[in-house]
Amino acid sequence: MKNKIFSFLENTLAPLAGKVGAQRHVMAIRDAFIGAIPFIIVGSFLLVVAYPPFEKTSTNLWSTFAANYKEQIMLPFHYTMGIMTLWIVSGLGYNLARNYKTLNPHLASLLSLSTFLLVAAPMGDGFILTNNMGGKGIFTAMLIGIYVPEMMNFLHKYNIGLKLPQQVPEKIRQSFELLIPVLVVVITIYPLNLFIYNETGFILPEAIMELFKPLVSASDSLGAVLLVTFIAQVLWWAGVHGAAITGGIITPFLLSNLTVNQQALAQGVPGTELPTIFAQPLIDFFIQVGGSGATIALVLLFIRSRSQHLRAIGKMSLIPGVFNINEPVSFGTPIVMNPTFFIPWVLAPQICGVITWFSFKFELLNRIVAIPPWTTPAPIGAMWATNWSVQAFFVVMINLVVAGIIYYPFFKMYEKQLMDEEKAKLYNENNMEVNELLP
Repeated sequence: MKNKIFSFLENTLAPLAGKVGAQRHVMAIRDAFIGAIPFIIVGSFLLVVAYPPFEKTSTNLWSTFAANYKEQIMLPFHYTMGIMTLWIVSGLGYNLARNYKTLNPHLASLLSLSTFLLVAAPMGDGFILTNNMGGKGIFTAMLIGIYVPEMMNFLHKYNIGLKLPQQVPEKIRQSFELLIPVLVVVITIYPLNLFIYNETGFILPEAIMELFKPLVSASDSLGAVLLVTFIAQVLWWAGVHGAAITGGIITPFLLSNLTVNQQALAQGVPGTELPTIFAQPLIDFFIQVGGSGATIALVLLFIRSRSQHLRAIGKMSLIPGVFNINEPVSFGTPIVMNPTFFIPWVLAPQICGVITWFSFKFELLNRIVAIPPWTTPAPIGAMWATNWSVQAFFVVMINLVVAGIIYYPFFKMYEKQLMDEEKAKLYNENNMEVNELLP
């Protein structure tokens, strides 16, 4: 039975996951969100600066500075994290168009951005409203970022468009070739937006957000945390980058959850009572301490191992593991495709997920309002993400200890196996040396 399961994971699930991960739309979505990460990190950091983790009556230097300069601090937030859908939709249009060798990615990016603004940024009293440029517009940005390049590819495939002579300079010719796609957008997406507004009172992003509400709500649950973690771990064990595949699917929901918390924090809601729990730092710093599989605990066990191989892997993996880079231990041990470590590799993050979820649920620490760089050491990243909640440090330490306890018996089994192999190898080498000395 065990062999059948491992055979299924290796021969069926891994190739299937690899195909999904290489699918052009999944890759374009993933790359678009990766491109937006610097804006998100900087913006969420400034939000933490503007709202210190102290009582409103506090008179310390940080609180006083934030109170006096809140508008100046928040302006960069509004133009980074606050309009992140602009970066996402333009990045998605660019990356998807790049997969079609016949399209101009730059023009596809511009048209995607223009289309999103057309339906998501109505004018109010002569000003462009930005309500849907944050988390509320994520799903609309994704749909438009896919629609525009696909529409352009369709028009090109069937030779629909303005064709200027080759004598016309390349840039001018490309610019005029975009006229028909722009017209198609105006006569398709814009009337659809007007129709939806007249029928429901919602513009397109608001209507799409209403449709996605059940999924967004379901994403902020313990079941979602455990399911996403489980899938990522199984895929990683099978040799596929599980986090990249699950991230391409779940990231829009996690960013939506994060922006809800940020808006609530700006309205004065206490950090422990913010609306949502599941955002990306929950995985990066609370569950996957030291990288996928919560392997920093295993690295610490390796450092004191009696096996020369494991001791060497532990020493080599410690510094990268502190910064959540665990490829040295995952592939050096190896854990990937190693049946001995399958159970703790999957189980340890699940238990850490349960501990972390209920720590947030019982309001033992502030909820997540920022996204630090994923290479930030876990305890620091966890505190940073929760607006410097000291309790986050202790939750991370508890998860590290729990992961170590789960890994320990499997580590001992593998250590014994390697020590037997090392002794056998040493015995054979000694016999060979003795035989060479004999006449």
